[in-house]
Amino acid sequence: METLKRTKIKDLLATKPGIEVLAKGWVRTKRGNKQVKFIALNDGSTINNIQIVANAELFDEELFKKITTGASLSVRGKLVESVGSGQAVEIQATDIQVLGECDPMRFPLQKKDTTLEYLRSVAHMRLRTNTFGAVLRIRNQMAFAIHTFFNQKGFVYLHTPLITESDAEGAGDMFQVTTMDLKNIPLDKKGNVDFSKDFFGKKTSLTVSGQLEGELGATAVGEIYTFGPTFRAENSNTPRHLAEFWMIEPEMAFYDINDNMELAEEFVKFLVQWALDHCMDDLKFLNDKYDDGLIERMKSVLGIAFQKVTYTEAVEILEKAIADGVKFEYPVHWGTDFQSEHERYLVEKHFGKPVILIDFPKDIKAFYMKQNEDGRTVRGMDVLFPKIGEIIGGSEREASLEKLETRIEELGMSRKNLEWYIDTRRYGSVPHSGFGLGFERLLLFVTGMSNIRDVIPFPRTPKNAEF
Repeated sequence: METLKRTKIKDLLATKPGIEVLAKGWVRTKRGNKQVKFIALNDGSTINNIQIVANAELFDEELFKKITTGASLSVRGKLVESVGSGQAVEIQATDIQVLGECDPMRFPLQKKDTTLEYLRSVAHMRLRTNTFGAVLRIRNQMAFAIHTFFNQKGFVYLHTPLITESDAEGAGDMFQVTTMDLKNIPLDKKGNVDFSKDFFGKKTSLTVSGQLEGELGATAVGEIYTFGPTFRAENSNTPRHLAEFWMIEPEMAFYDINDNMELAEEFVKFLVQWALDHCMDDLKFLNDKYDDGLIERMKSVLGIAFQKVTYTEAVEILEKAIADGVKFEYPVHWGTDFQSEHERYLVEKHFGKPVILIDFPKDIKAFYMKQNEDGRTVRGMDVLFPKIGEIIGGSEREASLEKLETRIEELGMSRKNLEWYIDTRRYGSVPHSGFGLGFERLLLFVTGMSNIRDVIPFPRTPKNAEF
């Protein structure tokens, strides 16, 4: 038998019938009668299966017993026009080999629908389902789109460290990194941990953000972006939080807050359009199965200008809503940090479009944000999306050495680990800006999933670090 190369099912479904083909994949379903069996085969290249038609007279009955849901097959046959509806072609099998059997009594994924909660309990197998195949393909396309966007704009992809001694957010929720023997931790004369004996000779942690290092890159090559994992040791079990997640953080020299907002809006619109252009089969599946408003909601953020609103104006809108009878779980007054319910009200109920919030109280924002002339607010910006709330957070950065140093002192922060960062304001400081996009937050929007644990292959949450 001549050598025949395997063709992916995605390509087979777009191929004209009449040729001999080789397909390999996993069995989704098997049905039929004594004369003929119909096998739905999927190899992960597409949400769609290809139908294998196997005439019983060509195959041993023992073979069919081994063809169960989850089993892997190699199928050789003729690609023919499909007589059934739903697909243009199918394979008339001439040779079937079982590559890997699957015990139907023990296989955790059955034909019937299973809940996302159940799938999280068998997370090592859930990637084989239609749902997670769709999510993974969309995740891949979004990653490619991110690199494409910044590459087209001439940004430099900067790899910032995962291990750091700086806490960019000032929150303190960081995972510590050490090689010390935890049963015999060295102490100094005051009884404190002697980090000089540790691998790096100082206290180090997993990064919460690549922003500060990103600013170094921006002041060297102009425009950079980071794209990598970040870590927060926040003991939170909400559907919106992960301990390990991916961030995209561009930093741009010579950008003010308006340039920053313009780039952020262009960026997210580019990503949403990319998903619509390259992931429609998967989006239709997720739209039909989980969120019947998904595709329409994605289209709704395109072709319109995002609404720019100051924090102060937003507080007034929310306070009026409360006066008119709208109920919020969390209080609203000037100086509070908005919760998701407040952000979504502004986007979904009041404006009916994405919102860019600007000019936040400086006391609820990070030390590096540029202060406005009023002395009370900073040039921060949050991009708010329907169903999600905040999807991007950023700011114009404080370029003044004096103001940055004053703010660090006001907050009682240690300068010991920040002198290198402060140097960017000492030597050739420039106006510059940046923002962060949580990759999984974006994926919540473009997949319609409601739990952030369902848009990352291997979620890391409190008491959960399997695989």
